[in-house]
Amino acid sequence: MTAITSHQDAYRRGAMAPAGGLLAVGGILAVVGLGLFVVQVLGDEPARAWRMFLVNFMFFTGLATGAVIFAATQKITTAVWSGPVIRFAEAGVAFLPVALVLFLVLWAGRDHLFPWIEHPTPVRGAWLTVSWVFWRDLVSLVVVSAVAVVFVWNELKPDVVALKEHATGWRRGLYERIAGDFDGSAEHLAVVERRLRRLAPLLCVLYAYLFSILAFDLMMSLSPYWYSTLYGAYYFMGAFLTGLTMLALMTVYWRGRLGLGLLIGTQQFHDLGKLIFGFTVFWAYLTYSHVLVIWYGNLPEETPWLFFRMFGEWQPVAILVLLMVFAIPFWGLIWVKAKVTPATFTLFALISFAGMWLERYLQIQPSLVAAPPAGLPELGISLGFIGLFLLAYGLFARAFPMVSPRLAEQALALAHH
Repeated sequence: MTAITSHQDAYRRGAMAPAGGLLAVGGILAVVGLGLFVVQVLGDEPARAWRMFLVNFMFFTGLATGAVIFAATQKITTAVWSGPVIRFAEAGVAFLPVALVLFLVLWAGRDHLFPWIEHPTPVRGAWLTVSWVFWRDLVSLVVVSAVAVVFVWNELKPDVVALKEHATGWRRGLYERIAGDFDGSAEHLAVVERRLRRLAPLLCVLYAYLFSILAFDLMMSLSPYWYSTLYGAYYFMGAFLTGLTMLALMTVYWRGRLGLGLLIGTQQFHDLGKLIFGFTVFWAYLTYSHVLVIWYGNLPEETPWLFFRMFGEWQPVAILVLLMVFAIPFWGLIWVKAKVTPATFTLFALISFAGMWLERYLQIQPSLVAAPPAGLPELGISLGFIGLFLLAYGLFARAFPMVSPRLAEQALALAHH
């Protein structure tokens, strides 16, 4: 697509983002992944399918929510540099209703995943019981998803009000419903901004607390006698990092797809690169904190979980995770040139993205199987989840403007100040 010639042209393109490619690729991958998942579940090793389902559920649910959390942090800090790219992050909200359905599917395979179902753990009391875990986690997902949807809904109001008169069909009805009584006036905009500034910190607090519970229940409980009070933060901060890398990849994609070079420039790449770099270091700090405490505590109920992942069959996977999530992005993104050059920025973001998926794999699989499984079931189910994410993301892009005029204008005003 040719480069934009004016800001109005950029906004027009953002309101008519071509999502056909995302939808087509997402649909194909989702169908293939679903087919392989069903074949595996009905075959001789159903547990293998459910393990990969859990890995991808935790990865993509965290990824989608972490991206929306980024948008919330920008509202809390009153940041304006991210204005041209903020909608690329907010689009992750479209996957959250899918995640709720996937959680119900996941629960159907609970007997293949959670050892505390067949072998109850009295030391955990009522905390690890089927009904208590199910309702606790379902409510956690519903609450975070609902607040995230309301947050993005209000963020969209000022943008769709200017477009609803030009929209047709189902899109016009949707825009009118979102806009409600919002008329674009300064008074109404101030009301929306105040609402967003209340919703943003609420969403971040709920995310940290409730996603910690999800991590405890769906990941840490796979080794029911092992525990770590740091594990919740380790999960949700890793998900936030993954949301940042997804935003980086989508920023490069949409910049080229929509010809947004006038709106998305050095500042956005540099600042986003610094965030990925910073949270890469923070992930390494959390990892080191985990290892240090367990190593020096040397308690028999803690050390096997760690040593099993650091040595033996799982050691190559652990080394890959360390390289892909920390070492390579750290030494790559430490340079300004690597952050502001789209090709190298994409490369390091993609490595970190894949490394975080492998990290979720390393967190879950060793609790349930002795050696790393890798084959068509693992690949197919993972591609299926990628397809579902792209489908949800593509539907959002087809329905809503992918460029926010008011936020992009604020960023441009700051850049020209």
